[in-house]
Amino acid sequence: MLERMLSARRGQLHSDGAEVEDDESKTRKHISFAMRVSTHLTRLGYLLPCILLGVVLFCIVLVSTWSRKLACAPSSDAASRFRFLGFDGPDSDFGSLGVPWCRSKHGKTVQWTSKDLLKGLEEFVPIYETRPIKNNMYGMGFDHSFGLWFMARWLKPDLMIESGAFKGHSTWVLRQAMPDSRIVSLSPRHPVKYLKKGPAYVDGNCTYFAGKDFVDFGSVDWGSVMKQHGITDLSRVLIFFDDHQNELKRIKQALKAGFQHLIFEDNYDTGTGDHYSLRQICDQFYIRDCSISTVNSYVMVYLLLQYIYRKLIRHGVPFGGGHSCFRDSDEARERARRKKFWEKAVDIDELCGAGEEWWGVRGQMRDDFNHSNKDISYTEHFMNSRYVESILDVYWELPPVAGPSLTHQSRYDPARVSSPIVEDGRFGLFTRLGLSSLETSVFNGYTQMVYLQISEPES
Repeated sequence: MLERMLSARRGQLHSDGAEVEDDESKTRKHISFAMRVSTHLTRLGYLLPCILLGVVLFCIVLVSTWSRKLACAPSSDAASRFRFLGFDGPDSDFGSLGVPWCRSKHGKTVQWTSKDLLKGLEEFVPIYETRPIKNNMYGMGFDHSFGLWFMARWLKPDLMIESGAFKGHSTWVLRQAMPDSRIVSLSPRHPVKYLKKGPAYVDGNCTYFAGKDFVDFGSVDWGSVMKQHGITDLSRVLIFFDDHQNELKRIKQALKAGFQHLIFEDNYDTGTGDHYSLRQICDQFYIRDCSISTVNSYVMVYLLLQYIYRKLIRHGVPFGGGHSCFRDSDEARERARRKKFWEKAVDIDELCGAGEEWWGVRGQMRDDFNHSNKDISYTEHFMNSRYVESILDVYWELPPVAGPSLTHQSRYDPARVSSPIVEDGRFGLFTRLGLSSLETSVFNGYTQMVYLQISEPES
């Protein structure tokens, strides 16, 4: 009897449950999508934030792995500097070891764009093919010849001054850029002397302080020279230095004379060259503001995190500047690997002195074709950079004309320079610009030519 009552009661419970399920099945389809999402989130509880945090951390680690391609660069080149996803082929090498970049006082940059550079290349190639000195060994190659011509033509100075003429190729380039502007040339040996041995260029509308009439740039009475040439506005004067002198010394001399627009031909990288350069001066540990737009502010926060990770924990590959002499570091391994492929690549043994002095050239401030050198402390090196930044209105390094897979150059290391005007893989553009018609040897003289605009420090 009891068993029958329990069996009947179980049957009634199952029957009621079925009715409830039937009722739910009829009404479930009327529940809104938002309500369903809300219900699922409620069931997840604290699990959802954990999942989201995991995704965020995964993304950070992923970007951290790829970000070795990222380097500090000016705003005009920001797009190319942030290609850290690894899909650029050979071009992704550019800047992978960091690109030192001097900070300007107010974040100004040049007015010309990459499109202007491409247009200029198309115009300059046929001009370059008419050069009188075809084999300009130890002088400027194509990259810097184009850079000097382009900047002189853009700035349109009333007077151009060059310190260091050699055989006269740079004088010829300046003349092609500004046919009617006056030129003052300072050179220990007059270019006419080279005519006895081979091609050279002497300009008929140039005032030479050369040979027995040579006067060093820092000793010239520039006030008198400007008066002789009718120059009253020094902002209309362009100075071109190719004299292998300490560039800090030259900047101070130019500023004292009141000049504002300067171009240095040999802006040697840290650990290389025969004189102290702007690039060496601005190769510092601290992160530069590089005038990157506020759009990339989140990237700059990430850069700070990576900087701490690499510098303090792993002694890793630098961003814009500063180096580690730790021989078991990412930088040391990367430099050793690249030394096998690029003539001017510098490994840790070449970069660092006996006391781990990496600044300048193994802790030296070189001058006068490496004939006059001075050991400097890192503190002095650091203060030099602060001085330069206090007078700097614009700093712009000429990029390589084209990537090494196009030019077949084997000297400069792409890991320490900004992206080229014509990137690797763009052979069609390289050909259309006429660059493929030039001998490959003319592309081997790139040393980070730099343009500066300077003014007195602000009080």
